[in-house]
Amino acid sequence: MIIYPAIDLRGGQCVRLRQGDYQQETVFGADPAAMAKRWVDAGADYLHLVDLDGAKDGRPINGESIRAIVKAAGIPCQLGGGIRNQADIELALSWGVERVIVGTKALQSPEWLDQMLAKFPHRIVLGIDAKAGKVAVHGWLEVSALSALDLAKRFEGTALAAIVYTDIARDGMMQGANIEAMAEMKHATTTPVIASGGVTTMDDVRNLAAIPMDGAIVGRAIYEGRLDLAEILAVLREVGRQAPG
Repeated sequence: MIIYPAIDLRGGQCVRLRQGDYQQETVFGADPAAMAKRWVDAGADYLHLVDLDGAKDGRPINGESIRAIVKAAGIPCQLGGGIRNQADIELALSWGVERVIVGTKALQSPEWLDQMLAKFPHRIVLGIDAKAGKVAVHGWLEVSALSALDLAKRFEGTALAAIVYTDIARDGMMQGANIEAMAEMKHATTTPVIASGGVTTMDDVRNLAAIPMDGAIVGRAIYEGRLDLAEILAVLREVGRQAPG
């Protein structure tokens, strides 16, 4: 299971929100590139970047910070936030990220995402943000009638790189991951699934690895010191050695 430290960008700074609420922001650093280097030095193999300004405005915005992160990190990065047309995808990839995350537009126009997957195979991640099992869009400001599982199944067998499945109710709340919901999504599709939202304790990490999820995004818990990234990676290596086969 790959661990993705999250770097959420707003106004060029590294921040975290609670449940996607822009009024509940904590600033963790004014230098996102230095933060990226911190996680790489702790052993990260991949970074998860979120352009919060982009998510709100519907277009990628924090290009300068993202380019700096990619250069400083030297490891693959995936980027989400406001990517809703082909030009946005091309722009984000030009910043040096390995993959882009598409959410809102995939729900609005699945046929468009089919076309983008043909143009950018295995460079696009489907971001599914769910509240009580239903898909949330527009920076979590609206909830649709479509279930998260149905959206995932719509793109089964395509050239998606992965699905990032976020439980909004748990995100940034330090209340633990929704293991049951994550397992349900993982077992509903053959696409790699990355868990997001509420990963707070080492038990969360172990439980997600046991599903087994393909990845897990960690945010507030590593910023506030409740989880240590190097320790997480050491535990996962031990779990891997103990796995049958």
